[in-house]
Amino acid sequence: MHRLVSGLILIILLSLLFGCWRGGSTSGDANSAANTADAGTQLPEFSDADMALAEGSKLLDSGETEKAIDALNQAVKLNPDLAEAYFKLGVAYALIEKREQTSEVVDEASTPTPKGKKTAEKKTRSEIAFEKAVDAYKKIIAANDGDDAAHFNLGRAYNKLNEDEDAAKELKQAVKLKPDDTEYQTELGSIMIKLAKYDEAIGPLKKALEIDPDNSRAQDLLDDAEAGKKRVDFATKIPPKDEKQSGKNANTANSNTEAGPAQPSPVPSVSPAAKPKMTPSKPQTP
Repeated sequence: MHRLVSGLILIILLSLLFGCWRGGSTSGDANSAANTADAGTQLPEFSDADMALAEGSKLLDSGETEKAIDALNQAVKLNPDLAEAYFKLGVAYALIEKREQTSEVVDEASTPTPKGKKTAEKKTRSEIAFEKAVDAYKKIIAANDGDDAAHFNLGRAYNKLNEDEDAAKELKQAVKLKPDDTEYQTELGSIMIKLAKYDEAIGPLKKALEIDPDNSRAQDLLDDAEAGKKRVDFATKIPPKDEKQSGKNANTANSNTEAGPAQPSPVPSVSPAAKPKMTPSKPQTP
């Protein structure tokens, strides 16, 4: 009996020891796997700007914005004239800034800013990136004015900076150099809508659909442009209320003038019969 109890205790101890060993090994394997995964997702140091740009573009498309910014910053560091990297860097920063603005709105709602206190406005990281993209694209165009892609992308960069007139100018040049590009025509139509030049937007958008009937963005924009044109045409046909009233007053004044000057009212004459009779007074007797 004593030996049986001793044997059971020994088996239990061995089971506990084996379980601890397995648990420690599992934990170690998990930590090792986690470290391996972290090492696998860590962004490498690039030695080629184009490779960094390609990786940054891929990460941006997949929604890994922070990593995309890292790769794109490496790209522009390796090649300060890489216009596309600056443009995509601006897009990535704009996404981060939009996210931050959303959280700031929530914070401001709970803790309002004291009256009279204004925050100093400064350029955002996206604005700086887009401005550098503009400079880089201008260099490309200075070397080759016939580069339609450079004009197109310069127009897009201006659009991001809300410099819409300059954007329209560059997009028109891109369309002139390559009129059969549905994307160029669509972007030109879009900027014309932004400028409320609906008539000028309709032509490029119809051309974009002629080139590619499946261009859904061009179709949506064309609907917007035609609706905008109708609103403008309708508004120009109806004169404002003040003009209506002034026109009415003018018509009244003209009718009075045409009738001649107003004549004074005649004074009624008194007929002789209506005049009182004067009877002589009787002489008084002394």
